[in-house]
Amino acid sequence: MLDVPTTVIAYLLSFILEERSLAYLLVKKDGRLSAWGGKLAAYGVTNLKEEENIKEQIFFLEGLLPLDDFPIFLPRMKSEYGICADVHLFPSEEGDWVLLLDATWEEKHCALIQQQANEFSLLHEKLIKILKQ
Repeated sequence: MLDVPTTVIAYLLSFILEERSLAYLLVKKDGRLSAWGGKLAAYGVTNLKEEENIKEQIFFLEGLLPLDDFPIFLPRMKSEYGICADVHLFPSEEGDWVLLLDATWEEKHCALIQQQANEFSLLHEKLIKILKQ
């Protein structure tokens, strides 16, 4: 493991907790919800019930769990509430963890870059037409 100073780790943890709206779920291998916490309401996740099947509570997890000992990363998944999240799923002894981190800023940034690239491409095509005339 990297030799990272405690101060740097503390800063990173604080940043993630405050700026990325950390939320998590722990799902048993049989699909029942075991634990949850963080800012789930920011993602539109409310009224969770312990020991109830997760696929009946959070529909986008259907078919993703249980994990086969390999983590899954789903970048910039957009919820029905317009929140964009990086979704990390990873296995552990207790079950499968689902970690949500707000990625709205990254999504907006990428959309802006894509828009600028599209505008540049259109401008380039117009310039080519003008030069051919």
